[in-house]
Amino acid sequence: MTKILAYRFSAFGDVAMTVPVFREFLAQNPDVEIVMVSRNNFESLFADIPNVIFHGIDLDDYKGFLGIRRLGKELLKVYQPDYVADLHDVIRSKILDKIYVRKGLKVFKINKGKEEKENLTDVWNLDKIQLKKTVERYADVFRDMGFKVKLSHQLRPKTSEKSGIGFAPFAQHKGKMLPLEKSFELVKILAEKNTVYFFGGGKKETETLESWEKQIPNTKSLAGKLNLSEELDRISQLEVMISMDSANMHLASIVGTRCVSIWGSTHPYAGFLGFGQSENDVVQINDLTCRPCSVFGDKECFRGDWACLEELNVQQIIEKI
Repeated sequence: MTKILAYRFSAFGDVAMTVPVFREFLAQNPDVEIVMVSRNNFESLFADIPNVIFHGIDLDDYKGFLGIRRLGKELLKVYQPDYVADLHDVIRSKILDKIYVRKGLKVFKINKGKEEKENLTDVWNLDKIQLKKTVERYADVFRDMGFKVKLSHQLRPKTSEKSGIGFAPFAQHKGKMLPLEKSFELVKILAEKNTVYFFGGGKKETETLESWEKQIPNTKSLAGKLNLSEELDRISQLEVMISMDSANMHLASIVGTRCVSIWGSTHPYAGFLGFGQSENDVVQINDLTCRPCSVFGDKECFRGDWACLEELNVQQIIEKI
């Protein structure tokens, strides 16, 4: 059995995107085992994949160079891997890479395509093209090791009995989030004919969604009520998920639920559309030449008016549903 030590510590959505890649890679290479090192709270993402050992850590336990060096030694001692896959390529993982190279291990790292993405998000660049999908960038790391892996880019529904619509109206950055008044209006229309379930986390989000539940009949807030495993199970039972360009889109991909995704300052061209999700289910304004201006949605609006989100019509989303 060939053992690969892989690590990706954040962000939630990026870690979630490794899941379908691992699943298909390991199905095609059954004599391989992956040790996935990530944050403790991401463990449920990998729960049902054979040949994945999840090694959860609390990054606060491994602060600074000495902490990372200690982590590197611990992992090496416990797992003795044949290969190392750096799926993150940040300072923390670069330190681990150097430790393992010095120990004589072969380390393979993700090519994030930083220059391509900088060019894509240059508001003066009018020639926007689709970049390599992030899931293919993950798969390339294993291909570089000499393994064959062909991704299907197909959803795998976990259950055939589906009902209700899921809605996750929040995102980490303003540039990814439909204005809340539009989200509220959308839910009011959808809830006339469907049960709408709200997903979110954090105190403020939970309070907002519980307030919506009281104001709009036929809705139910699940925010703050489910652990990750239960949340994945619930999303698997939905007819459709509505999400921003955020982690919930990737959770829907993991459990094979279609997702209508809403994009503002970011764009599927950067490669972050959920695994198996259709470009036909993307809601965005196509004729804004400044889009995308950001890979992660964390930049201030170049124009100052957030037209990419303010000008989105709720009816566009309803038509997709």
